[in-house]
Amino acid sequence: MAAILRRFARATPIPFTAQSNSSHTNLRLPFTAIAAISGGVSLFYYHSSPNLVHSQQTEQEESKNIALNPDKWVEFKLQDTARVSHNTQLFRFSFDPTQKLGLDIASCILTRAPLGQDAEGKPKFVIRPYTPISDPESKGYFDLLIKVYPEGKMSQHFASLKPGDVVEVKGPIEKLRYTPNMKKHIGMIAGGTGITPMLQVIEAILKNPDDKTQISLLYANVSPDDILLKQKLDILATSYPNLKIFYTVDNPTKNWRGGAGYISKDMVVKGLPCPSDDTLILVCGPPGMMKQISGEKAKDWTQGEVSGILKEVGYTEQMVYKF
Repeated sequence: MAAILRRFARATPIPFTAQSNSSHTNLRLPFTAIAAISGGVSLFYYHSSPNLVHSQQTEQEESKNIALNPDKWVEFKLQDTARVSHNTQLFRFSFDPTQKLGLDIASCILTRAPLGQDAEGKPKFVIRPYTPISDPESKGYFDLLIKVYPEGKMSQHFASLKPGDVVEVKGPIEKLRYTPNMKKHIGMIAGGTGITPMLQVIEAILKNPDDKTQISLLYANVSPDDILLKQKLDILATSYPNLKIFYTVDNPTKNWRGGAGYISKDMVVKGLPCPSDDTLILVCGPPGMMKQISGEKAKDWTQGEVSGILKEVGYTEQMVYKF
């Protein structure tokens, strides 16, 4: 796994091209609903548009090559693990090498682990969402970057897994539907493992030569040693001029050259695109950071109002997305 981790750190946004060069189709939306209205209409479409029938057959065939299922829990086997920092690990899960995971940009998966039984003797589960950081086009595996908390029921379960053990997964759960060039400039504010959905969007942009989106990332952590995937991020920033990254840490070392302290209004003004209809700010991090930067989501898990630093700077609800 150490070798895998080194390759991952050095990888470009298309590290898995040898395994897959095809593009992903959104399989949750039918190609057409009209042809399914009745047998007579279907017969009409068959004779009048054989290309349509062929497209439906192709979509059905592609659906068989997707490992995820949004309607049921699927078991994935742990292949290996690697320590990324003192409290964060990389987990690689494997599946049929002819299949893709079936992940859209930007989306996450749900994971489930047993947690004893309830008073009636029925099994209880702990369920948590995670964002894979592997290329959605890769076949046969996916990677999760997970911070292991001392009291975290799911993260402790992950930490206890050994190669060959399985985890139940359901998805994908779509968060933000990203399309190339949807905005001229995307700003990102991430804290800790909140980098995972940002990396998913960053790599989708950078691996597409037709996507001219500018990206500015503010990434906050406790210390320089806590910065996850820094080597990979630095390589991407060096290789792609449309990606700018600013790091800040709570506890800087003597040789630290980035920012110091929490993300501030000054950092946002200097490091992110100005409020505009062509601007989108993505935010993901621990609750305290979210409250300070953008305000937390509403109680019903909708986006809610924008508050905090982003509101002070002038961003509106239409310009901000909270993961």
